[in-house]
Amino acid sequence: MRVVAGQARGRVLKAVPGMNTRPTMDKVKEAIFSMIGPYFDGGVALDLFAGTGGLGIEAWSRGIARIIFVDREKLSIDTIRHNVKAAGAEQAAEIYRNDAERALKALAKRGLSFRLVFLDPPYRMTNMDAMISGMAEAGMLELDAIVVIEHDTAVVYPDEIAEFQCLKKAKYGDTSVTVYRYIANDSMDSKVRREDDDNA
Repeated sequence: MRVVAGQARGRVLKAVPGMNTRPTMDKVKEAIFSMIGPYFDGGVALDLFAGTGGLGIEAWSRGIARIIFVDREKLSIDTIRHNVKAAGAEQAAEIYRNDAERALKALAKRGLSFRLVFLDPPYRMTNMDAMISGMAEAGMLELDAIVVIEHDTAVVYPDEIAEFQCLKKAKYGDTSVTVYRYIANDSMDSKVRREDDDNA
């Protein structure tokens, strides 16, 4: 695996030892960033089921200012630390070993708001739509934030989730990618109603 583009382009990244972690292949990673970028102007990204850290590192290489990596496995955390150092991203990275749900609660308490979120959980986990809805309710997403879910092709996420717009769905063999934009419908509807009342 390598960093595909940006300031760390070509840097080699290590895979997590063993067979329990499924790294995002370079061709899929390149396709993801062609959908959502390909480049960014600052902001904070969350790589929640980080594995190797490859997606978060790629986002930083392409312009994201800070990345928070979370994984529950020690081997993954060790690999993320290695890869962050290999890419030269130490000053931009926070790395935590934690369960995803607990990590989100801790990050919400810090008042963090994300511009970009990567969710590449174990394929047995199919509740990422509920997870991103929870993030929205906790105020953890910037308006127009992008959420990327990588999942088993057998799992189909909905075209419509409250407050989210599905931008893209793509299949790459056994792997699928679903991309959402946070549009905060309730906030937008309230604003429209207020403007209508002011103009009445």
